[in-house]
Amino acid sequence: MRHHLPSALRVLAVDDEPFQLKLLARQLQALGVTDLQTCQEPAVALARLQADPGCVDLICCDLQMPDMDGIEFVRHLAQTAYSGRLVLISGEDRSILQAAERLAGGHAFQLCGAFHKPVRQEQLLHALADALTEPAVQRNNAAAPPMGPLSADEVAQAISCGELFNHYQPKVDLATGRWVGVESLVRWQHPQHGLVYPDRFIGVAEDNGLIDKLTELVLYGANGALRQARRFSDAGLTLQVSVNVSMDNLRDRNFPDTLARAAAAMAVEPSQLIIEVTESRMMQDSQAVLDILTRLRLKRVGVSIDDFGTGHSSLTQLHQIPFDELKIDRSFAHGACHDAALRAILLPSLEMARQLGIKTVAEGVEDAADWHYLRAQGCTLAQGYFIAKPMPPQALAAWAADWERRRLCLMAEASGMPS
Repeated sequence: MRHHLPSALRVLAVDDEPFQLKLLARQLQALGVTDLQTCQEPAVALARLQADPGCVDLICCDLQMPDMDGIEFVRHLAQTAYSGRLVLISGEDRSILQAAERLAGGHAFQLCGAFHKPVRQEQLLHALADALTEPAVQRNNAAAPPMGPLSADEVAQAISCGELFNHYQPKVDLATGRWVGVESLVRWQHPQHGLVYPDRFIGVAEDNGLIDKLTELVLYGANGALRQARRFSDAGLTLQVSVNVSMDNLRDRNFPDTLARAAAAMAVEPSQLIIEVTESRMMQDSQAVLDILTRLRLKRVGVSIDDFGTGHSSLTQLHQIPFDELKIDRSFAHGACHDAALRAILLPSLEMARQLGIKTVAEGVEDAADWHYLRAQGCTLAQGYFIAKPMPPQALAAWAADWERRRLCLMAEASGMPS
């Protein structure tokens, strides 16, 4: 079946090999891309983007190029006002592609994928669909000035003026496919720059004493996690709501009591909540953190260690702190079925969690191959674009109806039955 996407998407393909460039162009055109530019010289592509950063929505860039490799290209691209999406392509081994992906993420680019050559048509289809979703907000604000570093005053104003709100990404049980929860993810609808993601402002909030106010908004605000948990209960749904908190939030030993009181006031069972912790900086008072997280567990609030395996989390913390959920970072979950190096990290993590008696959540489940492999390995829950992207709460009902249809197909595939 031939898939087509809206032809309004503007794509730039950069590759020094004429044959590979022509092949990529044909694949993109077959998917409905009509506004397509190709370039064999990265320096020429950069000059074009410096002159007009908004001329394309998506760049597909090869990594191995002689005069300026893809890493250099991305580094220089970060110095322009380009705000679209990026796809990385390479014939090199998976470890180099993953390193390039991390570097691009460090430059705050929104990646639609990092693909090994030859790129498959379905990979490009997912990348194009990704570029047509959330970046649309940025395209609608193409006339806005490029966003520089955000100030503490801007973040404080966003908190006080109600510009921050939650999106929710569903989590599902891998054994049954059933919807079991959501992760709350904060977004900023910036008046000039459109949708701003948390990696741009969480650090500013942490560094300037604003993180407690921001977390209070995420937890207790009108679109906060507690109210969403209440709405689920009112709709007859038994779902857990996960919320990321900063280590800075865990300096206040009253945090468990404050959360428990707010939950009681909204008639939300504490067991409906999961607090996710990522150590983004060294813990200055590990005794206080242990105190707070243990008391949360005593109050029946779930405690999850996020981004496990990335270096932010250690085995010592997993041993010392009473976590009941381990979230495996997408960089280890996605593509593990095809990559022995990823499996060498993923499988021991799953086994360790089983030995510790805690559930596992795989982030970054991006395709059916990820789904079936993680399910076969006994991972508990899945979260990722294959299931759903983060969405406004009002979109969850429509997603749930569509997911039920897809769930039945997945279960039939897993059992070898016709779908």
